[in-house]
Amino acid sequence: MPLDFNGKLAVVTGGANGLGLGAARALAAGGARVWIFDLERERPEEVAQSLGGHGCHADITDRASIDAAFERSGAPDIVVANAGMAMWAPLDETPADAWNRTIALNLSGVFHTVQAAAVRMKPRKRGAIVITASTNSYDGEATMVAYNASKAGLLGILHTAANELGPWQIRVNAVCPGLIRTRLTEAFFVNPPLIKEYFRDIPLGRGGAPDEVGNAIAFLASDLASFITGAALVVDGGQMAAKFGTWNEETAVFADGRWRLR
Repeated sequence: MPLDFNGKLAVVTGGANGLGLGAARALAAGGARVWIFDLERERPEEVAQSLGGHGCHADITDRASIDAAFERSGAPDIVVANAGMAMWAPLDETPADAWNRTIALNLSGVFHTVQAAAVRMKPRKRGAIVITASTNSYDGEATMVAYNASKAGLLGILHTAANELGPWQIRVNAVCPGLIRTRLTEAFFVNPPLIKEYFRDIPLGRGGAPDEVGNAIAFLASDLASFITGAALVVDGGQMAAKFGTWNEETAVFADGRWRLR
């Protein structure tokens, strides 16, 4: 059954590239009127126009900016709270400003986005919100303390929002992507020795693509997920399910950026 978003207005924060763009594509393909909220340098209007949608400059760390963007788009049926960032540094070398910037965007920015969406959805007694969390919501990947903490905190927002907004028929869910090939992670994907070892622990033997996460987001936002709320859907090729490495040279070969059985 195809996903049908005809007549629905969808907002995607951080939607001009990466996972947000994957979500915007999937929603637009289903007929949604898509609004992309993103920083001016990301050219949200231009990107949105390529999808038949609209773009708006918005700084997700600034509540006034978020509210102004929603005033332009109008009351949404679907909101994808996706805008985020990552920085790498050992725990004892993480600068305070790096911590503060990461929390401001990844955690506080999602809180303000979800709150602003809820205010506009509650009078209509309907809506779907999808948060971009991470497999790092659950694990403690080294050199990513700020990112890990922010993504773990999103699960608290997810569960609380699903609980409080359910009576208004507003569903709140999350996706938890693993390693997905985006601008942020491109350096990993062009390093074959690194990804060879990393992908040993992914049962599907490869990284993901933004559209694969976008499709999961679109499903959770759709009427096909009408009885799903408070859920965190892992989109990681099976990585979180595999305690020990899946792949080895005895049974498989690594070529073209992925593992395959011999």
